[in-house]
Amino acid sequence: MMDSEDLVITSSKQDIAHHLVKVNSGKHYFCGYCAAFTNIAITFPIQKVLFRQQLYGVRLREAVCQLQRDGIRNLYRGLLPPLMQKTTTLALMFGLYEDFSFLLQRHTNAPELVTCSVAAVLAGTSEALLTPFERVQTLLQDYKHHDRFTNTYQAFKMLKDYGIKEYYRGLVPILIRNGPSNVLFFGLRGPIKQCLPEATSYSAHLVNDFICGGLLGAMLGFLFFPINVVKARMQSQIGGEFQSFPKVFMKIWLERDRKLTHLFRGAHLNYHRSIISWGIINATYEFLLKLL
Repeated sequence: MMDSEDLVITSSKQDIAHHLVKVNSGKHYFCGYCAAFTNIAITFPIQKVLFRQQLYGVRLREAVCQLQRDGIRNLYRGLLPPLMQKTTTLALMFGLYEDFSFLLQRHTNAPELVTCSVAAVLAGTSEALLTPFERVQTLLQDYKHHDRFTNTYQAFKMLKDYGIKEYYRGLVPILIRNGPSNVLFFGLRGPIKQCLPEATSYSAHLVNDFICGGLLGAMLGFLFFPINVVKARMQSQIGGEFQSFPKVFMKIWLERDRKLTHLFRGAHLNYHRSIISWGIINATYEFLLKLL
């Protein structure tokens, strides 16, 4: 049997270990938040061009012309929702993934691949709680609503008249996207980095993290692009019937002459934006993680 002194020492060690886990977990949330903030500040104008292509199926030149006609004052219109949504989403994505992975590995005997995959899905599902921010961002970026409201507060207030359900329009495609994309991102991030040339300096590690994040982001962005097209169409609607994901997809498919190339309009810009965006996110996240 353990004497009182041994019990005190054991208890102290457990308290220290628990505290270290909490601190380490908080670090992942903070790094994810900062990574998202850096990314949004740099890539928001590119995202607006991409959004116009997704929503209306126009070519790159026409999407850019639309933004030029809107003027410089409207270039960063709709910035606040993605800034709030993305910073919180990525904080949850990285932080919850680490928390869920730790809990599942501690309390189950499942293989690491299974626990990490489940943790990634759970983190992605939790992120969907922030759908209202993505919803309002869509409305603010759609020029058809420019005269209806001028800022984030007005958009949120206007949706209130339609009930809480209206804030979560487009939730299904977000759930379809988040879980699988998280599984692939966290599952492939390590193997891809191992395939890159071995980093021998701090700057080389930063470059490898950028390349790894960029390649993954570009691949996942292209893979889930049609889902985001459907999401943008669903969330651009205010009031009226809540149409199912298959119904909206078929409507877009017919509008775009049943051509896959038309459905993927904007995908090439999304590919390049994702390389930059997820490269920044992954490199910033890993940099801050090592720094802290």
